[in-house]
Parts: sequence; C-alpha cells; structure tokens
Amino acid sequence: MGLRERMKIGKKGREESEAPGQPSSQETAQSPPKSPLFAARKDEPRDELRDLKEHLHRQLVERIDYSVWESLEAGDLRDQVTRVVEALLVEQGVQLTEFDRRKLIEEIRNETLGLGPIEQFLHDPMVADILVNGHGQVYIERYGKLELTNARFRDDSHLMQVIDRIVSRVGRRVDESSPMVDARLPDGSRVNAIIPPLAIDGPVLSIRRFGVRQLFMNDLIRLNSITAEMAEFIRGAVKAKLNVLISGGTGSGKTTLLNILSGYIPPEERIVTIEDAAELQLQQPHVVRLETRPPNIEGSGEVTQRDLVRNALRMRPDRIVVGEVRGDEVMDMFQAMNTGHEGSLTTIHANSPRDALARLETLMLLTGYSLPEKGMREMMSSALDLVVQVSRMSDGTRKIVSLSEVTGMEGEVVSTQEIFVFERTGVSESGEVLGRFRPTGVSPGFLNRLVLAGVNLPQGIFSSL
Repeated sequence: MGLRERMKIGKKGREESEAPGQPSSQETAQSPPKSPLFAARKDEPRDELRDLKEHLHRQLVERIDYSVWESLEAGDLRDQVTRVVEALLVEQGVQLTEFDRRKLIEEIRNETLGLGPIEQFLHDPMVADILVNGHGQVYIERYGKLELTNARFRDDSHLMQVIDRIVSRVGRRVDESSPMVDARLPDGSRVNAIIPPLAIDGPVLSIRRFGVRQLFMNDLIRLNSITAEMAEFIRGAVKAKLNVLISGGTGSGKTTLLNILSGYIPPEERIVTIEDAAELQLQQPHVVRLETRPPNIEGSGEVTQRDLVRNALRMRPDRIVVGEVRGDEVMDMFQAMNTGHEGSLTTIHANSPRDALARLETLMLLTGYSLPEKGMREMMSSALDLVVQVSRMSDGTRKIVSLSEVTGMEGEVVSTQEIFVFERTGVSESGEVLGRFRPTGVSPGFLNRLVLAGVNLPQGIFSSL
C-alpha cells in the first residue's frame, strides 16, 4: 500500500490496527502496526518522503495562527514550525529514521518560511548565483563554475509561489500583464524573474547572491586579484577625488570592487548612492541610499536613475556613487562630475576600457540631446579620470586586468593610457589561468593631484623594470 492510500485511511486505519484480534501474518509482514501512515524503509521510493512533506505542509498551513506568527522573530518562527511538524508526525504515527526526520522538518521549514528547494543555497557562502530554469532544473555557480543540482520544484505553480513571495516583499508584482520583474532579497541579493508567455518553458528565476561576508582589498590581494601596489594606487585615486569608472562583464565583480573602493571615502564626507536594486554596503556614517522605482499597474509612478541623479545634486553630496550606469542618467552624471562633484564612482558593463568609453558614448546618444560627437567625447574625457577593468577568468577567478587613465582628447578620439595591466601567459594543467601583473612604465598625468591630496605612493611603483 502506497503513502497516498495510507493517507486516505488516516485515523480509521489506526483505529483498526488497535482493534482486538490478531493481525494476519501477511499484514504483519507488510507494515509495522505503529506506523500505518508511513514506514521509512530502504526499499521505499524516495518520492514517498516528498508526498509526506506536501501532506504535512498542508496541515501545517491550516494550523498557522497568523496573528501570533506576525509578532515572532525569524528564529522563533523556525522553532514554532519544528514543534508543529513534530507534533503532526506523532499524531499520525509516522516512523522515520533520524536523518529523514531532520531532512523532512528542514524542507518544511524552508517551504513555509523560505524559498523552498533553493533555500539551502542561500546559506552556502560559496554559491554566487542560483539559476532556476523552470520547475525541474536548478543550476548554481560555485567557485566560478556552473553545476546542475538535485533541487526541484513540484511544478510551475510551486515555483510561481516562491517568485511571488520574493517580489511581494519589495512591493513588486509579476503576472501575465507584467511578466518581468527585478527585486532583491533581504540580504541584498539581486533577483530577476520572467514568466510565460515570455518564458516559453516555464517561469525562470535568477538570483545573483550578495556576499555573505564583505570583502576588503586585503582579500583581493590574497586571492591574487590585484597586487598591493595596484591596490595602493587605487586607494590614492579615491582619496584624491578622482572620478573612477569600473568596467567589466556580468559576474566579473564590479559591485564587489565598487563596495571596496567606496570604503576609502573619508568618513566625514556625505555620500549619496543611486542604484536600481540597493546592493552597496557602505560603512561610513553619513550615507544616503536612493533606489529606483518601477511603474505601478497603471504605468505611472516610475522613478528612474536619471531622476535620482538630478535629485541627488540638490542634496549637497560630497560624493555620488551610481551602482551601474545604463541609461540616460549618464548625461546628468557627467555634468555633475564636471561641475564640482568630484570623486564619483560608478560601474558599466563592458569588456575593455575602450569598449566602456564607446558604450558611454552610445548611452549619451540615447538621451536625445543634439550634441555633436566631439562635444560628447570632450564631456566624457573631462569627467572621467580612471577606468578600472575587471574580468572573470576561464578558471572562475576574478582579476583587475587593467588600470587606465583617461588623458583627454587626441583629435576626435578620447585617449587613454594603461598604468597597470595583467599579462596572461597561459593555462596550467589544472585549468588555472597563469599570468602576472605589471606596471607599463607610464606615470599617470594626475600624479600631482595624488601628491596634493597627501597620497604617498611607494618609490618606483610605476617602473616596468
């Protein structure tokens, strides 16, 4: 008899097992008297546990007193769920091994209070991305590599419940009229969901994890992502109020580096951050955090990054930090950099410093201003001082592969010169990327600004010998 049939028996089955008389030898051999609902045996199919979990979860939901639960802390809620599930197991005479019992309770807790099958990955500090391609396929990125997991959702409606739980926390919604949504988890992790009819094979959920432990420059040096000399140079650039652009591809570590560099801003300065989804974790005491807002169901009420950049200029900022420049806010940002708001930091998606400048020019064209190309390039060259290029290597490691100074205009072109580069020499037998960081031998034109700001760089830091 399967689990579903035994669930139908319920209380009636237990009463019959307790009735006078001796059970037949066949009944005794097939099911222990004390566990008519579920007997955990090695030869039982593992979907029996899944069916039991769904059955207990439904009963748990029926017993929830939401008026009481809303006042409990997260830890108390987990304890409450554990007690109720254990009581249900006793009431229904379910016998499980200790391993299965703990696994069952943990999965029900995740289902009730967390994100179901993928909750476990949110507690693994090594997981950088969680990628759900429909209810039956979950990938994670760990140590820079993608791997398929055994996690599964029951069906698309189960996955949709989890997506709704995420987006409703931040006042967003996702349905057929609005099938794409960006949101964030309480820990700052970025979430993107797209559902049918746009996603043909079912709902798709992508979670970019926010680091459980905040990284610092010493961590990047230890991980061989940068050298101590390069780190000292960048620290001096931030202290001297140079405008810094961090460029890199998806998952290359731009936001992580932006967090680290913003830590060098003096604590007495007023910082305004502008982001699509708040991720930055600035530790200074005087930080104002601004976040965009999507349009409501009527299509109104949208607040863009450009609106926030313009508003930030009226907030007396010492520094403006834009999480990522991706639209027409680029024009207002450059105007701010050129009119006294020095020391601004931002990121952009691009594969090289030259590509980053080209993409900025494209974004400026999208603003609708009828400026000549040379005028836009002059504005860009006078606003930016340093481009930091980060890259994710084939072995999953992240490295700062170039530090380039924006030197100005040469004719019709914005000119740059590399100060430090990562020279890739090959790949080891184990797949590790080999190479070395080196200075190019060129001293930056803004070196005098560093000296005037009190930045004392090591002797010979720019020497290529």
